[in-house]
Amino acid sequence: MGSDGGGEIGSGGEVGAAAGLGGARASGTGQHGAASRCQVTATSVFCEHNVSKLVVGAVVREVYWQTPVTAPPPGGYPVVLVYQGSLGGPSLTWGVLTPEVPFGGFHQGRLQARLLDEGFLVIAPAAAAEVAWQTNSGVPYELSTDKLVIDTLLKAIQAGQYGPADTKRLYATGISSGGYMTSRMAVSYPGVFRALAIQSASYATCLGAACVVPPLPKDHPPTLLLHGQLDTTVPLFTAQLYYEALKQGGFVSELVVDPKAGHEWLATAPEQVTGWFQSH
Repeated sequence: MGSDGGGEIGSGGEVGAAAGLGGARASGTGQHGAASRCQVTATSVFCEHNVSKLVVGAVVREVYWQTPVTAPPPGGYPVVLVYQGSLGGPSLTWGVLTPEVPFGGFHQGRLQARLLDEGFLVIAPAAAAEVAWQTNSGVPYELSTDKLVIDTLLKAIQAGQYGPADTKRLYATGISSGGYMTSRMAVSYPGVFRALAIQSASYATCLGAACVVPPLPKDHPPTLLLHGQLDTTVPLFTAQLYYEALKQGGFVSELVVDPKAGHEWLATAPEQVTGWFQSH
């Protein structure tokens, strides 16, 4: 999970069959009183999940996902895309997580569990080889395989291939490389996402301390930025640059800084990110 670093879709995009995982591990009670698909304790977190293959021509990516146990609203579940950090793909973050997992991965697991228990459909696509997203790789995003994958994923969500989905209530979050990718949703998919939550990252094309925030899109969604003051991988000042640009543009935004945290999910992220999405 370390740093890194809407258009037409070509023919051949499809989603493979899901392979359910989990089972007896999932227990407990969700926020709405229903049995939860996740088991969360002070020392571990695990959520039942499905794994699908998303295929676009020669490009194949895995997508980890799960629906809430509660019945979907009339328009479908609100949807959260969770973008992985570098080298912290969903095969890791949807496994059994403990507080020892690097970069606060335990808190990402808690976040995914809380979102599910609060009625969100959670979808976590893998980056190429589960390494990093291409939003700030130096290759124009429009020419990247990530664009093919996300374009196809959005169409698959709309088609109900991950369960009943309300595509008018689409959100995104992620850490580090996944945080930059979360910002990319504002840049390349105008009007698609209701709100964003970015952990330990900044604007879509920034990379570590190298960060210039250009004029923002006119319809940039409300954005929550979470950052550790001790982060030396993605320095805090880069998130502050983004936050100042958002404020100057008149966009709804908030910056949460933990003075004791480094490059990691904040312990408060599950509550803050979920609340941010619920309020937008």
